[in-house]
Amino acid sequence: MYCILVTGIPAAGKSTMAEVMSERLELPVISKDTIKELLFDNVGFQSRAEKVKLGIASMEIMYYVAARLMKAGQPFILENNFEYSSEQGIKNLIEKYQYSVLTITLTGDYKVIYQRFLKRESNPDRHRGHVVNDCYPETKEHQLKTLKANPISYENFVCGIETRGFDAFCADGRQIKVDTTDFSKIHMEELFLQIEAWKEEIP
Repeated sequence: MYCILVTGIPAAGKSTMAEVMSERLELPVISKDTIKELLFDNVGFQSRAEKVKLGIASMEIMYYVAARLMKAGQPFILENNFEYSSEQGIKNLIEKYQYSVLTITLTGDYKVIYQRFLKRESNPDRHRGHVVNDCYPETKEHQLKTLKANPISYENFVCGIETRGFDAFCADGRQIKVDTTDFSKIHMEELFLQIEAWKEEIP
């Protein structure tokens, strides 16, 4: 059996890609960010440390659901900004349940995607739990203040990608990189043909 990982750099379009693939391949998607947002809304956090704990809990829940699907022998999609520190967790599941895994990595021109990242982070419709660090839910005054806060620099954006391995992570050597600099130029049919070819190779 198999699963597909959708990963890549921040603001590369992972959630959108995972949903498109889910509809086309008729597979369920398990998204760490969706789990995290549910925890934000129902548990919340009062400090950066508590927010980090919610992030860790989100990952553990995602892996738990993945393990249950693997135990049942079901194919699925995992969507997350996988990084070097995530490697052992997913590899443990792969080895335990003997799953074949394909990593779809979204990347592109860092400068272009950085601008997309800034636009996303300053969008008031962005789930605030991802943006706020000290208290959630926040007051209206706090929201206005954080929307005007200085964003991460381009240098730090790139440094995070390189040191954490956002566009280098690969679960078991099978990887397809997709350039999402310009969404209109993505050849989705070609991508799905590659996925189908990979599926045919699975023992």
